[in-house]
Amino acid sequence: MAQRFGGEHSPGQNSGPKSANSTKTSGNASAGGWSGRKRARAGGRVNALFVAPFPLLPLAFFKDPVGLGLNLTAFGILMLAAWLTREGVIAHEAYDARKVARRPAIPRKLFAAALTGLGLAVAGLVGDGFLAPAIFAVLGAGLHLMSFGPDPLSDKGAEGVDKFQADRVARVVDEAEKHLGEMNAAILRAKDREITDRVASFTTTAREMCRTVEEDPRDLSAARKYLGVYLLGARDATVKFADLYARSRDAGARTDYLALLDDLEQGFTLRREKLLIDNRSDLDVEIDVLRDRLAREGLASKSQQE
Repeated sequence: MAQRFGGEHSPGQNSGPKSANSTKTSGNASAGGWSGRKRARAGGRVNALFVAPFPLLPLAFFKDPVGLGLNLTAFGILMLAAWLTREGVIAHEAYDARKVARRPAIPRKLFAAALTGLGLAVAGLVGDGFLAPAIFAVLGAGLHLMSFGPDPLSDKGAEGVDKFQADRVARVVDEAEKHLGEMNAAILRAKDREITDRVASFTTTAREMCRTVEEDPRDLSAARKYLGVYLLGARDATVKFADLYARSRDAGARTDYLALLDDLEQGFTLRREKLLIDNRSDLDVEIDVLRDRLAREGLASKSQQE
């Protein structure tokens, strides 16, 4: 469906005064659309891995049956290596984006490096001898590791935190990320750039709360309803709105959905600020208690005693 884009000064647009809420919405959308985003690593280099094996296909049909089988096998192995590389890069990117994260259960990039070497070795077997395949295998695996690096091999950010509590936080954050991903995927069906940017802005706000909980797992109880129930409801509302708006372009539904996003973003922001204030209050209490103990022992400084 064709989509018309217009701005404040476009022909046919309402040039009357804007409400405070609409100004806030547009400001959040423009700021939140790219706020906190980084360039994805799974880009050109990874896509090139899917293209590189294709010359093996036409070459395979000019070989004898053994050469045909080897070339097709090498093609399949290299395509599998490319897929594992892409998944490994995406998993590594998600690992780096979080302050508390578990290492990937499967070292995809390491397996991809091994498969790249194996695929090149199989392709090299079409010729005579085993020296060339061995060289191809070593170079392929080595260059793959140099280009994409290994997978994260250890958990991070969980030092001094109870493992059970850290696992609870990781599960809740994983579920929240799943809901946010489904929201952003669903809203694309609405084909409305402003709403897409508003959902991206809310996603950034929700992820800030996730980072806050990861930094201090004690905040999980206070934030669990937001990262679970509220995000689940937001996802369901987004799916229903996207389907409705894609069919009818209902202006009333659009206004209601934008108002919902405003309420959600404000609620998440206020809750996160309260979590930070509570954390500061806990720190102040700990400092005051320690100073009182030092004062009773006669170890406090003169300025503190005064």
